[in-house]
Amino acid sequence: MAKSKILVVDDDPKLSRLVATILDRVGGYDVFEENRPFAALATARQYRPDVVLLDVDMPGKDGGAVARELNGDALLAKVPVVFVTSLISKSESGTHNGVRYLSKPIDPNLLLSTVRSLCPRFKPEPQAV
Repeated sequence: MAKSKILVVDDDPKLSRLVATILDRVGGYDVFEENRPFAALATARQYRPDVVLLDVDMPGKDGGAVARELNGDALLAKVPVVFVTSLISKSESGTHNGVRYLSKPIDPNLLLSTVRSLCPRFKPEPQAV
């Protein structure tokens, strides 16, 4: 069984490291961090994540622009995106109009339950044909 892959895109390396540590050590996921929003699409194409955790407010390219790029890419269009932002309160975390949000600072339990609801910790290895 292979670990499910989570891509964390956040311009704050300390926050992305914290999120990655929680998902890796507690959740058992394979996690990759990208701290350059302009490189997120290329990183996602190479890494092929099962879920993307995406900061909203980033310099140069905001999370909405990155999400549009991901959704417009044939390889990545079906990958769930969860926006992570300090622009909402903890009580506003959840799904609104089909868009998933988590508030900063990150609640580790909510982070893990959100990711678990979108993908298993482990996925079956592809079978050779």
